[in-house]
Amino acid sequence: MERSEERRYEGLSPFELKNKLVELAKHRGERMMLNAGRGNPNWVALEPRAAFFRLGEFALAESGRVALAPGFGGLPKKRGIAERLRGWLAERPGAPGNALLQDGIAYACEAHGCDEDLLVGEWVDAALGDHYPLPVRMLAHAEELVRAHIYAELFGGDDAGGRLDLFAVEGASAGITYVFQSLVHSRLLAPGDRIALGVPIFTPYLEVPRLAEYRFELVEIAQDESRGWRYPAAEIDKLRDPRVKAFLLVNPSNPTAVAIDAPTAARIAAILRERPELILITDDVYACFVEGFRSLAAAAPANTIVLYSFSKYWGATGLRLGVVALHQANALDARIAAMPAEAQAAARERYRAVSTEPERMKLIDRMVADSRAIGLNHTAGLSSPQQVQMTLFALDALLDAAGERKHAARALVQRRFDRLYRGAGLEPPGDDRLLTRYYATLDIPAIARLRYGAAFAAWLTTEFEPIDFVVRLAEERGVVLMDGGGFDAPKMSVRVSLANLPDDAYEPIGQAIAGLLADYHAEWRAKVQVPSPRGRG
Repeated sequence: MERSEERRYEGLSPFELKNKLVELAKHRGERMMLNAGRGNPNWVALEPRAAFFRLGEFALAESGRVALAPGFGGLPKKRGIAERLRGWLAERPGAPGNALLQDGIAYACEAHGCDEDLLVGEWVDAALGDHYPLPVRMLAHAEELVRAHIYAELFGGDDAGGRLDLFAVEGASAGITYVFQSLVHSRLLAPGDRIALGVPIFTPYLEVPRLAEYRFELVEIAQDESRGWRYPAAEIDKLRDPRVKAFLLVNPSNPTAVAIDAPTAARIAAILRERPELILITDDVYACFVEGFRSLAAAAPANTIVLYSFSKYWGATGLRLGVVALHQANALDARIAAMPAEAQAAARERYRAVSTEPERMKLIDRMVADSRAIGLNHTAGLSSPQQVQMTLFALDALLDAAGERKHAARALVQRRFDRLYRGAGLEPPGDDRLLTRYYATLDIPAIARLRYGAAFAAWLTTEFEPIDFVVRLAEERGVVLMDGGGFDAPKMSVRVSLANLPDDAYEPIGQAIAGLLADYHAEWRAKVQVPSPRGRG
């Protein structure tokens, strides 16, 4: 690709640029393409899916018991439905999914006081999808059990500041759009406000705040590459600026794949105590990959909106399963309640069709209404079959008391991480318990300085467009990676997903990175007529 064409593509999101890189890599003849761009995993959690399909079979059988006409079932009777499910499962001993359904019902009843007929009745009705989701924010048992999972996964098992309200959404990507939309409609943020972003960060979180309807002024809270992508205290202290209205971050981070350390979390919490009007929005999608993870919502529960997704750990990016979570006693609702008369009148006008006291609507309920342009609030909510699958994923985690599945998933990405570094000839980071290893961010100019010297690294970044490395990697070696610069990582860095290819793909990817860098170096030597040092490529 010519440099002029590279300039045309540099304005694209790295997710859109990736599509062009895939095209380039495919046109290399018969050699295999290795696409480690997107973060969708190549594993699938089997038991919770088997439980879902097993439940679906039972739901069909139950509907058929009250058939209304040939080919048309009726609505299953809820009384005694849990016992009928047990009997149905007993007729199919040892079938995949049976154990999770049986153990999940027992857990829900013993640990959360659920009525087994109401629980199984909700599942069956939801699996059939014959009613609109009700409550629209989230089905009752689904919210209870997913909440328990979030307490376990994000807060170490306690409620960390009080009971959570959940809104089931189409993945965290839908969640963030609903959050920004309702923060503005509720006048907690206004177009043009200053907000902080923890960078590097998931590219859409850079792009959405810049849209015309928001026009937020962005302040970067930058991780320090030299310190293992930790946030320096001086960067966190930018949040003390009273002009900064909100702080959005991914924790553990994407693309740098590291969780916030305890001192940084404490520093953020201290600032929030000083500035109770500051809004914290944390995307905790990768929490399952860090042992003992604790969300920032545990440090500052009253100020924090949590985004959480089931997409990565269970291999479910296509299912679009996520939640927005807010503590029931939170500072945002308190601010809404204390709004001046003009703002209260605007809320009454906006939400009057869905509430008799619209000015008192909680922020999370406003998100639900706003997500369906108010008038369609009654048809809002994540589809009911999706909520059943989400619940079964949550139960799968809650019943894995020994954490065997988590250890297996973490070991899987660790193996791939090590192979990537070995192939690239790099020393992997030490035993950092805060690393997810779901992604690796490799700073190509930094590697160039380390391997070949500062003069070469300066030439590399001066003579080539920042995306040239990923373009040539695709064109010449059939390897597709994300441009790290699009995440606000260092220019010409690359993000490698350790999730979506087989283990044995990652050493060749590392070798391709090292080989291409060596090609650049050979070109530099030839152009500046530098003799090849003995023992160096």
